[in-house]
Amino acid sequence: MLEFIKEKITCWEKLQLETKPIYMYGMGDGAEKIMAVFREYGIKVKGFFASDEFVRGHSFLGYKVKKLSEVEETEEDFVIVLAFAAGYPELIEKVRELSRRHTLYVPDVPVFGSGLFTYDYCLQHASEIQQAYELMADEQSKKVYASVINFKISGNIDYLDDITTEKSEVYNEIIKPNLNEHYVDLGAYTGDTIQEMLDYTKNKFAKIYALEPDRKNFKKLEKYVDERENISIYNNAVWCIDTQLPFSSKSGRQSSLANQGVKMIESRSVDSILGGKEATIIKMDVEGAEREALWGSCLTITKHNPRLMVALYHRNEDIFELPLLVNKINPKYKLYVRHQLYIPAWETNLYAKI
Repeated sequence: MLEFIKEKITCWEKLQLETKPIYMYGMGDGAEKIMAVFREYGIKVKGFFASDEFVRGHSFLGYKVKKLSEVEETEEDFVIVLAFAAGYPELIEKVRELSRRHTLYVPDVPVFGSGLFTYDYCLQHASEIQQAYELMADEQSKKVYASVINFKISGNIDYLDDITTEKSEVYNEIIKPNLNEHYVDLGAYTGDTIQEMLDYTKNKFAKIYALEPDRKNFKKLEKYVDERENISIYNNAVWCIDTQLPFSSKSGRQSSLANQGVKMIESRSVDSILGGKEATIIKMDVEGAEREALWGSCLTITKHNPRLMVALYHRNEDIFELPLLVNKINPKYKLYVRHQLYIPAWETNLYAKI
């Protein structure tokens, strides 16, 4: 069991043993999460740096933020811990180039939830992880699944380089949108993923339902939709039932449900919104609420067999729990996993179709 997991020692354990100075590349929420783990493991960081063009006398967590060039001038060699997400080619190439000059780790900390994705964590969930792996419909999905897990344990970006594919592959080979889709977009943001879909259908569709909980994003979504016909938009979060939930608004892609939100927001289930009507594609990128969104779509999924596009990276358990849940709701589905260009292993998604 779990023979596809090659990494046994975590990046945290390797950093504990590191004799070279450790520098954190980046600031913000990611760096704060990593520093919390460093304190737990007793890992010492010597300093923080940013790209030369971004340093303007910053300080972070009591450290003066240096330029990369300053660190390279004063240190013979050092270890880099990447503390931010890179999602466009120029920045990712810069990260890769740094990894060729220095030891580089990209620690995996969950976007939502707690705990770390370690080999011990995998052993605790060995049966579920193995079952999800065996559900994968093609060898590429199994390779992606294994590589993402090995990356999450090791922090080694080589695992991601091996499996990164273009999103066009997903649309052209798995989802295959047609001109008569009933598309449900959960986490519609400002309309970008609606347009992404319509680029493949020459702007043709039967019906679109789009949910976006953040008010500022929703206003932009309204502007995008404007007077287009057959698009229904909802300023709601998605959940397993219709209810009110606390919501943390960040006016961006990371707005999410929260234990303590600044306000309560109306939350809807897909089954409630559709009321038995057809869906042919459902996309879910809902900042850690994918499990609840799936439960709230189960009647639609079992009745209409829509193709599914589900984010697989927000919580530690998502990578095995969500494939197993989709299989439980509708065992007829074939399951696929693909990873698009991103460091860390964000933009790793589950796809399902009959």
